[in-house]
Amino acid sequence: MTHAQDAEVARLRAQVAELSRPHRKLRSALSAILMVLVLVLTPLAVVASWTSSLLGDTDRYVATMGPLVDDRAVQEAVGARAAQAVTKHLDLDTLLQEAAPEDRPMLSKALGKLGSPIEGAVASFVGKEATNVVASSWFQTFWTDANRRIHAAMVKALTGQGGGAVKVTDDAVTIDLAPVIDQLKQRLVDAGLGVAAKVPEIHTDFTVVQSKDVKKAQTGFRLLQILGTWLAVVVVLIAALAVWLARRRRRALTTVALLIAAGALLLGLGLVIARALYLDKLPAGVSADAAAAVFDQLVRFLRTAVRSVAVLGVAVALGAWLSGPGRRAAQVRHLWSAGIDATRGAAEQMGMRLGPVGPFVHRWKRRLVQAVLAVGALTLALWSYPTGWVVVGIVLAVLLAITVIEFLDTRPVSPAHREAAGRTGPAGPAEAPGAPGAPGAPGAPGAPGAPGAPGAPGA
Repeated sequence: MTHAQDAEVARLRAQVAELSRPHRKLRSALSAILMVLVLVLTPLAVVASWTSSLLGDTDRYVATMGPLVDDRAVQEAVGARAAQAVTKHLDLDTLLQEAAPEDRPMLSKALGKLGSPIEGAVASFVGKEATNVVASSWFQTFWTDANRRIHAAMVKALTGQGGGAVKVTDDAVTIDLAPVIDQLKQRLVDAGLGVAAKVPEIHTDFTVVQSKDVKKAQTGFRLLQILGTWLAVVVVLIAALAVWLARRRRRALTTVALLIAAGALLLGLGLVIARALYLDKLPAGVSADAAAAVFDQLVRFLRTAVRSVAVLGVAVALGAWLSGPGRRAAQVRHLWSAGIDATRGAAEQMGMRLGPVGPFVHRWKRRLVQAVLAVGALTLALWSYPTGWVVVGIVLAVLLAITVIEFLDTRPVSPAHREAAGRTGPAGPAEAPGAPGAPGAPGAPGAPGAPGAPGAPGA
């Protein structure tokens, strides 16, 4: 090729590079926009998945709210509410009428002087019995059985649909405690307070959620319920497209994974702030401790999802970085490979022989690693509600499987390598310096004193 032809080729290459530069810039800009979209949509995807599972899975809801039966703050709040409702309907005059006729004048005179202390004593007695009700096995059974009906009520609270004992007002979601009050009245009668049998049927409410924005939140929850897990799939597709458009795809994969983890952590921070704001705006009549317990239980699995997504994002980012060409990543891989090689060498010295397994693994190593990654991803996708520890366990299992593949990977020794090893091997006794017949050895041809050598007899 002449000098003119070389110059023409260089010019054409420069022209092609110049023409493709705007295209590369456009792809990079689109990739960056999609990455920002991933960061924004990740928290919404996690909330949508949680909302869909909470509203669509009754067992999930029972597992969420069940532990509240043993929460002391909830027990105290329910007991106080029931005791207050019953005490309002207990009349001291009715107690007086239940006394014997000959004792009524003296008891009436005493009540006139000690009415307030006696009212306090009665209220204390009712409160004690209410505490016994909510701490009894009956209440645990009632709470467990009622959770399934409460689930329908929570669906109503979040979507505005359904019915039942739960009422949704403009600023609250409440549960009717009539069954608890009936049980309390029966206990009071059994304890000797017969006037409790005359207490009429009472419907009083226990506040589950108290907020001025309940009605406004219903629209958002409906939308998240419709999106469900599909929004998470959309986020994954957007992330894949952002990586495909990027010039440096490995670096883009690392960035996208970290953005997903960051989005999950932002949601976790938002839950902390929302909890503080929610408790700060509670009305005076609502137990803050009970409200905090209910809030924590409702978002329990949401917090678990936040941790799971964050751990998965960090794991993917770390894997993408370690497989890259960076100096630090190469050093880490070298240390890892050196450790595996040393372990394999020690095992071979102890008599381990892989036979045909080593060459087979070496031949199919890439496919085997891909299969391990696919199985790990499929396991994570099919796991119903993975926790952070489940994600860590799957990542460690995948890492262990790849380590085993690397340990079993032994390159087959070629014939040329064997021949070279034979030539450079230890010399035999006949070729050792000074051996009989060796060059320069006594009696060797040409050696001093050998037949035919200079100065030898007959030379």
